[in-house]
Amino acid sequence: MLPELGYFSLLLAAISAVFQIGFSLWGELRKQYHWLALSPLFTYLQAAFTTISFSALAYAFLTDDFSVIYVAAHSNSQLPDFFKFAATWGGHEGSMLFWLTALVLWSAVFCKFSQKIDRLFANRTLVMLGLISLGFLLFILLVSSPFERGFPPPPEGRDLNPMLQDIGLIFHPPLLYLGYVGFAVSFAMIVAALISGGMDAAVMRWIRPWTMISWGFLTAGIILGAWWAYYELGWGGWWFWDPVENASLMPWLLGTALVHSLIVSQQRGVFYYWTILLAIFAFALSLLGTFIVRSGVLTSVHAFAVDPDRGMAILILFFSLSFVALALFAFRANLWQGKVRFDLLSKETAFLLINGLFSVAACVVLLGTFYPMIFTIMNWGAISVGAPYFNSVFAPLSLLLMVVMGFAVVLRWKQIPIKQILVKLWLFPVAVGLALGIIYTSISQRPHFDFVLLPIVFISFAVWIILTHIPYLPFMFKIKPLAMRLAHIGFAICVIGAMMNSYYGDEIGVRLKPNEQAELAGFTFKYQDYHDLIGPNYTSEQAVFSISKDEKVLATVTPERRYYDVRTMTMAEVGLYHHYLDDIYIVMGDKFGNLEYAFRLHYKPYVQALWLGGIIMIIASILALFGYRREHKK
Repeated sequence: MLPELGYFSLLLAAISAVFQIGFSLWGELRKQYHWLALSPLFTYLQAAFTTISFSALAYAFLTDDFSVIYVAAHSNSQLPDFFKFAATWGGHEGSMLFWLTALVLWSAVFCKFSQKIDRLFANRTLVMLGLISLGFLLFILLVSSPFERGFPPPPEGRDLNPMLQDIGLIFHPPLLYLGYVGFAVSFAMIVAALISGGMDAAVMRWIRPWTMISWGFLTAGIILGAWWAYYELGWGGWWFWDPVENASLMPWLLGTALVHSLIVSQQRGVFYYWTILLAIFAFALSLLGTFIVRSGVLTSVHAFAVDPDRGMAILILFFSLSFVALALFAFRANLWQGKVRFDLLSKETAFLLINGLFSVAACVVLLGTFYPMIFTIMNWGAISVGAPYFNSVFAPLSLLLMVVMGFAVVLRWKQIPIKQILVKLWLFPVAVGLALGIIYTSISQRPHFDFVLLPIVFISFAVWIILTHIPYLPFMFKIKPLAMRLAHIGFAICVIGAMMNSYYGDEIGVRLKPNEQAELAGFTFKYQDYHDLIGPNYTSEQAVFSISKDEKVLATVTPERRYYDVRTMTMAEVGLYHHYLDDIYIVMGDKFGNLEYAFRLHYKPYVQALWLGGIIMIIASILALFGYRREHKK
């Protein structure tokens, strides 16, 4: 009966959304504002009913209720309980229910923490969030229900996709969804401000914390996804410009621009148009990303579904919300005429450049992601857009962005004497020297290497950013400036990791038998032993390697090949050894007989800097929230 309870709870949530919207509209149209007091009640009811529905689905997984078609398609009685629970969002229907649950919980949290802002503005925000929730509720109830029964129930389920049976990907989708859905709050608040006809510093101050926490969740989701792709897929990379990867990158780019634009709008009363459009398109691209993952129009290893009909429903919701918001913007565009003057060398100019650079980058990703599909629709043939296109366009954009970031700590509002800017340039030769030192220490063990110009330039600018920001950290008594500087330092550290890993990594393919060894980047890889293992829902072939350098054994790693019986899939589990900021990475390949296997040996210099920089950016977003909280109390 619990699956039926889950479906019935969704019906009650939809009814609550209708009542919330209806009472609010009635109160505003009739000028009877006491009706608006019911809006928070219905918001909390939506959150409660949707949470009950999600819990019912999770319980069906944990109890192996294979009469539910969705459970039978994505679980198995031998699956560990942790993965059974995570399988709740492991497929299309469940992931959409989780998306909806995150949305209504965001709405409830906003309702709780918006009690000290303008009540009419808060109510209009809740109504907009209720409309979005109602759209997704109808989508799930009508075309994507995870509670459909199948009779007779199968004796066993098909198991969760082995690629999803990993702790990294278990947490990756929820973090992305929380980021996507968080931008719905910023979107709803902007729409409420457009309806009210008032856009001022107070509105910007209300929107900033919600945007910041959404950006933090999305950053965490992207970093975790890159980490999962790096160590789980077995190809040794962390970013492939895959359509689904791009789907998360586009709202992140616009969300980053929105975080900066809100600062200028609040502090200086300018860039309101930028802020409005960035908030609208950040959420619109979140919906577009949902469409990409679940429609099947673009092929990806990350995609959840290949159902164009369901994707069309999401696309209709995307166009409807975008049209309404942009129409309101068109009608209200002449209400805010900021006349603040500022010099070329000022914070305002820097933020304007940031908005432009991130917006152009998002357009580049959007074009590269959808151009192959457009090319096919127009019957022009088939074309693929890959890393060469994205890298060639992102390189100059990223360098310009890093120049602006390097001067960020010295720039001031309105204007700044050019002498203060020139003072910072003496650090750049020091940065170049440190960058060359980083590169040399990582490639000195390789017999053949070249100093490539592009990574030297990028790493030099990254080190320069770190050097220009670190001196200011001990004097940052205000949390929000400290958070901004930490975010910039984290980004620079990510750049160092990305460049070193991409240009100075090394790899070889070998065939080894037990007690044979190979050399790579000064490390010795000795194939010592072999084991057959039996897991909860798989069997495994495991090789044992010792990693040594200068005749000193550093570690033992155990790459595996796992065979999942139900799905009849083989997955490689890589062997990893972290050597300071570098990684030693072993992938176990095909068997040739007599315990001889093909292995792929990788040396990944400074790849740990990628994850370290990402963690620093996440910490920066948390610090910024503490800053907003302290400011709110004052």
